[in-house]
Amino acid sequence: MSQFADVFLGFIDQWGYLAVAVLMGLENACIPIPSELILGFAGYLIYIDRMTFFMATVAGMIGGMVGSILTYYVGHLGGRPFVDKYGKYFFMKKSHVDIAQEWFDKYGVKAVFFSRMLPVVRTFISLPAGFAHVDIKKFIFYTFVGSLPWTMLILGIGMMLGEGWKVMMEVGHEISIAFCAILVLVAAVTYYKYSKRKKAKKEV
Repeated sequence: MSQFADVFLGFIDQWGYLAVAVLMGLENACIPIPSELILGFAGYLIYIDRMTFFMATVAGMIGGMVGSILTYYVGHLGGRPFVDKYGKYFFMKKSHVDIAQEWFDKYGVKAVFFSRMLPVVRTFISLPAGFAHVDIKKFIFYTFVGSLPWTMLILGIGMMLGEGWKVMMEVGHEISIAFCAILVLVAAVTYYKYSKRKKAKKEV
């Protein structure tokens, strides 16, 4: 898909928010269009005042949610056999589905949240959630709260980098891992402080 990068950028340049929503929908439907390309360029357009951060976030989230829900139902209705047989026609690599399945098997529905910030898994996790017939309300909730910080982060970095936004195409995976590590650290510190306060109250 990298050879179509200029086509995607031209689409966003011409159609703005609509293009961001459509491309993010395709990306979350497991079509290999890097979100760093879509949101990074949108961040650059924010930098030059052709978009606003709020509307770009809304467009990215709408597209991402629609794509994720459609992919969930592909897994829900078709199951793994259908995806293994026909997924290749829609750029779905079996190895990527396997990775997402391993994450889901290990962490359950919570993987839908955490994986939204990791390369490859973030788009394919919708399939095993569908295979397992996860409650759609839970799926939508975890998808939203996982996708929102990632969307805002990439838009923000693209905006801050300005003319140099394409750097993200080279370090996108590292950004994902670093962001996820920071979230885990924040969660651990928060849990530690909560446990400490709870213990202190019991001792009073």
